Amino acid sequence: MTKHPRNKEYPKSEMENIHRVVVRFTDGKILKGHVRNFSANEIFVLLEEVGTRTEQTIPIDELKAIFFVKTFEGVSGYRDKKVYGIRKNIGRKVYIRFSDGESMVGFLDGEIPWKKGFFLSKPDSRHSGFFLIPVDADSNNIRVFVVGSAIKDITLMP
Repeated sequence: MTKHPRNKEYPKSEMENIHRVVVRFTDGKILKGHVRNFSANEIFVLLEEVGTRTEQTIPIDELKAIFFVKTFEGVSGYRDKKVYGIRKNIGRKVYIRFSDGESMVGFLDGEIPWKKGFFLSKPDSRHSGFFLIPVDADSNNIRVFVVGSAIKDITLMP
């Protein structure tokens, strides 16, 4: 991870491409900040950390997921609902189990960038992961970028 001090303000036209995120590392570390122009094809994420305004270049393979959030604080005591049927289907249903044992359910935003058959193959090296939309519309998470190398199992639901 590389840190860079930052003193520049973003022009209003660039503000549309800046997102509030919570970044979770595979080792459990969490950082909060902003990303700009993030793409699923990136091998690094440039995060401007909240509070310090320091920019950090973080290799994607050190991450578990990037949570695009409504607020950094979330709603105290709220637990996301993890059941289909509480929100209109907005994509393929997917269940993910991460290498650390945590699981997540949601709707696939786009396609999984891996070959599909009876089983999903290992991640395609040209793509670092994919986007997931939570099943709970009241969740603080707007969408989640799931890093392929942090996944143990994934199941596409009918």
